[in-house]
Amino acid sequence: MTQICKRCVMDAQVPDLRFNADGICNYCEDFLEMMGRTVHPDPSRRQADLERFVAQVKRDGEGKPYDCIIGLSGGVDSAWVLYQAKKLGLRPLAVHMDNGWNSELAQSNIEGLVRTLDVHLFTHVIDWHEYRELMQAFFEADVVDVELLYDNAMFAVNYRLSAKYGIKWILAGTNKSTEGMRMPTGWNWFKFDAKNIRSIGARRGVGRLKTFPAIGVLDYVWQEYFRKAKWVSFLDLLDYRKEEALQVLERECGYRRYPYKHYESIFTRFYQGFILPRKFGIDKRKLHLATLVATGQMSRDDALSLLAEIPYPSQAELDSDRQYFLKKMNWTDQQLDEYIARPEKSHAEYGTELGLWQTLAKVYKGIFGKPKAV
Repeated sequence: MTQICKRCVMDAQVPDLRFNADGICNYCEDFLEMMGRTVHPDPSRRQADLERFVAQVKRDGEGKPYDCIIGLSGGVDSAWVLYQAKKLGLRPLAVHMDNGWNSELAQSNIEGLVRTLDVHLFTHVIDWHEYRELMQAFFEADVVDVELLYDNAMFAVNYRLSAKYGIKWILAGTNKSTEGMRMPTGWNWFKFDAKNIRSIGARRGVGRLKTFPAIGVLDYVWQEYFRKAKWVSFLDLLDYRKEEALQVLERECGYRRYPYKHYESIFTRFYQGFILPRKFGIDKRKLHLATLVATGQMSRDDALSLLAEIPYPSQAELDSDRQYFLKKMNWTDQQLDEYIARPEKSHAEYGTELGLWQTLAKVYKGIFGKPKAV
């Protein structure tokens, strides 16, 4: 039987996991230590920090059509950022990236949020043929992080619009409260690796990217350290409680929830609920649920009960998404089975900017201290 942490739900199948003498894992130990260092428990101190930040955003946005940018996926984290930003009197531009995999529920949630909160929405649409070819190249490369494509493009779109409108602040739904536990080694890849995307794409004959807005290390350095654009985990300034946020969004914006984190995209839920467990032996629910348990937002028993079920709302919905994936990618069942059966390859086997990032990070640390994590 696989040993499970006695405090959270991380288990011995997770890379780099260790247990202490009390059966507590290093993941939740490190996470709670980090929370104690970076999140102030005093509500008055947190409120003061929030008020100072909001005032700064408003000052920096004077005379501009917007004072901040908010990437909007349709998920609860980004939805709550948008809701709170408007409530606090900010003037956000909501930004969505359409890669052809939006669920109807996500689209409905985005439309409801934009309409109810009265914000402008910019949608960057990636040509489906180009995106499909890049996805196909990633599948043929047998690398773990197919979602690098979406994540990298979303960073790029937000930074470009920040530059276009002269906006300094990008408010993100990333947060310690629901996703602060560190990602296990090998579960994803460096998100600013445009060279990796181009190198893998080139293996399938994808030439110059036309509608895909890739961002690399030097682009990131330019945006963050020369343009002074600031990507802020806005929810860390709030006492973010996911269930409470969902109830408010449902009541005031007609929001409808998803069964698991990041399931607003049809591909993301098929990737996390089928591809990752079957091909790579990765169940990301462990990480998401362990964070909620460690922060007291879910009981350990409830989390273990969820993990005992398949990583999908139902087998019928998994079967439906499987057929949707096959049709959209123009695959057969045999092609999917062959893909799942092939061994994994590392992103590092292809062209990568990770070494450049590590070198620059060492230089920065030697001069200024620890660089911002990405």
